[in-house]
Order: sequence, then C-alpha cells, then structure tokens
Amino acid sequence: MGPKQAIAHISKVHISKVLLLSYVVDWVFIVGVALIGYGFYKESPNQHPFSLSDPTISYPYDKKETVSTKTLILVSLLAPAAIILIGAWTIVPGTAAPAGIKPSTAQVLRRNVWMSTQGLKVLVGKPRPDLLDRCKPDLSKITDYMVGGLGTHIQDAPILVTWGICQVKTNLVKIDGFSSFPSGHASFSFAGLGYLTLWFAAKLSIGFPYLSVYPVKNETHTDDQQSARKRGAAPPVLLMVLAFVPTATACFIAASRWANCRHHGFDVLFGSAMGIFFAFIGFRMYHLPIQRGAGWAWGPRSPHRAFIRGLGFPSSLGTDSWTYSSKGGDQDSCVYREDNAIENGASNGNHSQLPMAERA
Repeated sequence: MGPKQAIAHISKVHISKVLLLSYVVDWVFIVGVALIGYGFYKESPNQHPFSLSDPTISYPYDKKETVSTKTLILVSLLAPAAIILIGAWTIVPGTAAPAGIKPSTAQVLRRNVWMSTQGLKVLVGKPRPDLLDRCKPDLSKITDYMVGGLGTHIQDAPILVTWGICQVKTNLVKIDGFSSFPSGHASFSFAGLGYLTLWFAAKLSIGFPYLSVYPVKNETHTDDQQSARKRGAAPPVLLMVLAFVPTATACFIAASRWANCRHHGFDVLFGSAMGIFFAFIGFRMYHLPIQRGAGWAWGPRSPHRAFIRGLGFPSSLGTDSWTYSSKGGDQDSCVYREDNAIENGASNGNHSQLPMAERA
C-alpha cells in the first residue's frame, strides 16, 4: 500500500471522538511538559558553593563550542523527525495505525528528557569546569563571601565561597555557569539519535539472531541442531553501519562537551544514560519488539479504553498465556489456554472464562 492508498484508507476509517479527545489530552500534556522544561530553563539554578583552589573548575572558558545548541537541535531533533517522517511513508507504508492520530513518540521523549535535564540543572546547580574563568572572582573579598571550609584556621585547607564573589554577574555565570549537571547535549542527543538507531533497527530488521525455546515446532532434536545454523544470520554490515551512525553521532556530541570543558565526565555519562533511558522507553511504548515486530508500530488505543483500562485487569496485551477474543456485542472475554495446547493447535477443554476488556 502506497501513500495515496494509505490516505484513501484513512479517509474511510471512522475515528472515535473519545479516542481523538484522548490524544488531544496527550498533546496537552506534551505541551505542558515542554513549558515546564522551558520554565526550568529560565529559572536560576542553586549556585553551589565552590572553592577558588578547586582545579576541576579552573579550566579556561572558550566561547566557541564544537556542537552549538542550534546544531544540536538540527541533528538530534529535526533530522531524526524528518528521517522518521519520510521513512514511515516509504520504508514501511501500511495500515498498522490507520487513524494516524497517536502522538509523536519523538516529541514525547524529547520533551520529557528536556524537562528532566533542566529540572536537575536547577536543583543541583553544579559549577561548570570553566566557572572561575567566567566568574572573574574578586580575590580581595574572599572573607566576605566565605560560607564554609577551614582555610582561615588550617593552612592549605579549602575555603568555600558563594557566587557573589564573581565580578561578572551576567546569566553566563549566574545561570549557565552552574548548569553542569547533567549534560543537556548528551541527554538530548542520545534521546533523539538513540531513538533513531532503534527505529532503523526495527524498520530494517537489524537484530541479534536468536533461537526460539526448544522444542521447535515440527522439528526433532536432531534436525533442529542441523537447521538452526542455516536460519537467519547477522544482518549486512552496511545496514548495521547505517543504524549505528546516529548513536556514533550522539557519542561525538556528548564527548565534545567534555572536550570543550563545558561538563565534568560524570555529567556527560549521566546525561547520556538519561537520553538512552528515554529513547528506549519511548520506542518500546509505541513499537513492537525489534526481533518480532517486523518494523511495525502499535496501533491507536481502543476507543473503549481511550483514557484508562480499569482496575484489576492484566496488561493491555496480556502475557504469553492469554489470548483475546470477542463474544459478540460489546462483551469481550479473555480465554486462558495451556501453552502446549496453543503450540499444538488443540484445545483440551479446560478453559477458564474471565471478563476482560478488549485489546487496546
């Protein structure tokens, strides 16, 4: 099915008003999360006291960055969004989600990771490695701004001072100078580009070769040993390179923050871990597993469960031992069968009937 056929199909699909409203509410929350993140961005962080003799914040300040914020947005937000938009219509066109109204996963995860990153920056207020060069401290007023340390009593002991000792009072020091933890470049790049790697892997069937749990249906132990090696192998290197280019780019962006003395090593690692976490969660919430999903995303939610599934119900998809069927009308049921019976395509008659909402 091509783009024109997909559009024609969508035009014939009845869209539930309740379901549509649920996705409108989703976008309200997405915009709200973005606004909260922007509020954190404009908020002055906690200026953590620091020592003028601390070598970890004594690096020179360089106005030129290897990866600027504009470049970060272009590479980690706009480029993946464009690639996914084009790829969704050309690589795997189809009707997995004909309604086409579910919120963009990329938008969801990026706004969440941005809000989380900015919130932590404000909360922690960790000095950047180049703080002292930005600050230009007034050494004649050390005692006036001293808040801790035993430097006045013990020789060579540190003295902790507040940011008030800085002669430069601009936001370059007050806000940006205390925004080292975590690295926003690292979290944002790994969220966007890490998600793009997972998306490539799903669409191009790039996954680890694996064996199903023995016994394999219609095979004996002997022929299974012989045939297993002849099944799928590792995907072509060209495809693996294509899939991992986004992740390699994210690594470069994250490493550049340490090289430019904008962040400490732990800040970069923590930010990267945050981005990977949100990328994985965002992908798994909206896409089938890479090895078994054939590149498809989940369809829209059920109109009957647009806002909440209810209390006392299993997962919307159930476990491997549950199958879903409809008994007609609006009554849905969940039938439990033994794994062996399902594997053999037979029924042993020992089915337990439980009321169940339809599959979301």
